[in-house]
Amino acid sequence: MSSKLFIGGALAALLSLSSVPAMANSLLIQQYGWGNATGGAQVGVGNTFGVYQNGWVNGATGHQYGVGNVAGIGQNGVNNSAATYQNGAFNSAGIGQFGANHTAIMAQDGAGNIAAGVQVGNGCAASVGQSGAGNVAAFVQVCP
Repeated sequence: MSSKLFIGGALAALLSLSSVPAMANSLLIQQYGWGNATGGAQVGVGNTFGVYQNGWVNGATGHQYGVGNVAGIGQNGVNNSAATYQNGAFNSAGIGQFGANHTAIMAQDGAGNIAAGVQVGNGCAASVGQSGAGNVAAFVQVCP
């Protein structure tokens, strides 16, 4: 009887470890103002997603699938929207938006890609898409 209990407990522990979708991921959120929203998903190991929003009706989403991906979104103003999508390993993405009505999307597939952006003013829109390994992209926009 005790050997069956031991084997059953060992199998239950093994199954519970194999069903863990993400381990050692980090999510850091700071929001000030009114009507701000943050969402996303992380699957893998060692992914980090950080958001800072100050203002009204800003939205940020981050999706990370893989190992060691890092994404950060900082928004200060009104009605800004930002999204990062990363698949693979050791990708980095950062979006900074100051002002109103900005939209930015960064999508990266592969390994070791880096994307960064800054938008200032009113009504800027940017989209970055990278596939492969070792790609680097940066943008800065000032809109009236």
